[in-house]
Amino acid sequence: MIYPKIPLAQSVIEICKAKDLHEIIISPGSRNAPLTIGFASNPAFNCFSIADERCAAFFALGIAQQKRKPVALVCTSGSALLNYYPAIAEAFYSQIPLVIISADRPKAKIDIGDGQTIRQENVFANHILYTANLHEDASEANDLKINEAIHTAITQKGPVHINVPFEEPLYETVTELSVNPSVVELSNEAKALPNLDIFAEKWNAVKKKLILIGVNYPNAINAEIISQLATDGSVVVMTETTSNVHHPNFISSIDTLITPFTEDDFKALQPEILITIGGMIVSKRIKAFLRKYQPQEHWHIDELRAYNTFGCLTQHFEVTPNVFFKALLSCSVKNESSYFEQIDAIKALRKEKHAQYLQTVSYSDFKVFGTILPMLPKHSQLQISNSSPIRYAQLFSIDPGIEVFCNRGTSGIDGSTTTAIGAALASGKPTLMITGDVSFFYDSNALWNSYIPKDFKIILINNRGGGIFRILPGHQETPVFNTFFETSHQLTAEHLAKMYNFDYFAVNGESELNTEMAAFLKADKPSIIEIFTPTEVNDAVLKNYFKSLT
Repeated sequence: MIYPKIPLAQSVIEICKAKDLHEIIISPGSRNAPLTIGFASNPAFNCFSIADERCAAFFALGIAQQKRKPVALVCTSGSALLNYYPAIAEAFYSQIPLVIISADRPKAKIDIGDGQTIRQENVFANHILYTANLHEDASEANDLKINEAIHTAITQKGPVHINVPFEEPLYETVTELSVNPSVVELSNEAKALPNLDIFAEKWNAVKKKLILIGVNYPNAINAEIISQLATDGSVVVMTETTSNVHHPNFISSIDTLITPFTEDDFKALQPEILITIGGMIVSKRIKAFLRKYQPQEHWHIDELRAYNTFGCLTQHFEVTPNVFFKALLSCSVKNESSYFEQIDAIKALRKEKHAQYLQTVSYSDFKVFGTILPMLPKHSQLQISNSSPIRYAQLFSIDPGIEVFCNRGTSGIDGSTTTAIGAALASGKPTLMITGDVSFFYDSNALWNSYIPKDFKIILINNRGGGIFRILPGHQETPVFNTFFETSHQLTAEHLAKMYNFDYFAVNGESELNTEMAAFLKADKPSIIEIFTPTEVNDAVLKNYFKSLT
């Protein structure tokens, strides 16, 4: 076995191995050579080489998203480390465990004009769960910090940073370890469910209960609980595309339901008790509604965090939804209520109007989503980029067998494709990515990756700019808007596809959509289908959709 000669590097590597931290994403550099040599030479680790640090971090995020275990990132000193930050912020808000291991210059070399040197200690302070600033020599104190960092990533589900200073020489190796690092088993107390008597009493007393489910892992909520909630007339359950929870009685297209509401409709929907589950909510409309028409009680169910999204949070239950609802529903009583019945009747009307509009609407982003989503293979994984794609996806049904993911922690367009590639590799499932043109080109280095599975496919909807800005208030057809907001362009993915050995398909109108999609889905190698849509009509089509629902 080959080991780096530097004892501190040995300690980091051995503790990672002991803590079952096996997936290591390495970006090239010199200062991190001791770590690179140690990880890559040890068969206990699965090492991946990604040159672009921003892509490396999102690739790690995608793997960790699927494995639900920490993934390590290793980089050299200097600005390389800063390129991790977008993915670190996403991991922080999405509760995805990452372990950042950065090589650094010794403290005496900082701020004296030495090359490739910045102030690395605590550089992620605002979006990190734990920072281990190590000293140069291997020591028990360093070992404890490394242990604590990895333990925190595992138990608190988020990013941690281990900053490791090395002095030259960096490339020397040995065949025997010179350290025996301390591996500490740190405790983690599980939070207990408080006595629910008073909450069950409130639950049973009211007739309007709204359950809103945000970003959620597939199969995270027991089928028995889903069934009980779906058959209670006093309960309305709203889900999103990223909720991965399905039942015919649930509201799965929130914006379709509530956008045409009058003030009387909103008052009728206003819940007495709101329960939220999961991560971030996509729908701006449901957030605006609940901020204006607040419930008497808002309970959030999550083992770790609760955000006061609607300004009315009254209770955080630090347990899983299964633990909470098993206890609550065991002492609940059915309440005579027309709450579900009224909302379900509106949902049925909206479904009918939606189908009518889709049949008659002209070729546009809306028409494309309505066509391609039913074509997606069952039992595949769907990754969706932010901005327009995730919002359009919210308006349509997606087969319950398809698992859906999106980086909603910070809702950024950066790194969506790279995350999808990491997720595809980790899941082993056929994976499709739906993305917009700005997001795709922004993250085009995602394709500079040697680990892309052959059944990974990208559906690129190219409307020649940031189309979402046409939908938002303030849109005017001016040079300032077109250049600085919409970022109008004439780029296509054809040459990128050729450079990275992807099959390429193009759709320039509705007549080609079905045939090209069918060929694209049958391709047996990584593929891109670029669907060009008319820039000028997309916003009008979407606005008219909401008008047509009444």
